Amino acid sequence: MNTEVPTPEEETVPENDVTDNDKLMAALSYPIPILAIVILLSETNKARPFQKFHAVQALAFWVVVSVIGIVLSIVTLGIGALCFPVLWLVSLWPAYKSYQGEYMEMPVITDFIRNQGWV
Repeated sequence: MNTEVPTPEEETVPENDVTDNDKLMAALSYPIPILAIVILLSETNKARPFQKFHAVQALAFWVVVSVIGIVLSIVTLGIGALCFPVLWLVSLWPAYKSYQGEYMEMPVITDFIRNQGWV
């Protein structure tokens, strides 16, 4: 009789097994990027494919948004910084879709993270 408890890496979670907790954590990782980092650092959350997909995608989204915002701020002498609140509002759409339990794909970002092998 095997009494070993599997580690999170050994546990396999079916991709279609999306819980309400998965949906909530995935949705909150878009408007609160620090939560995406917490998901990726937590072994139990990282083992959940739905949470991991949205956490990685949310971080990639915020990296792209930050780079665009910084470039706009430099080019427009600070006026481009006014775009950050609008871009934060844009993050609410993927948050809503992930809360519905969908794997929402962002055109360039999703392809990039898949090609890198991050999800």
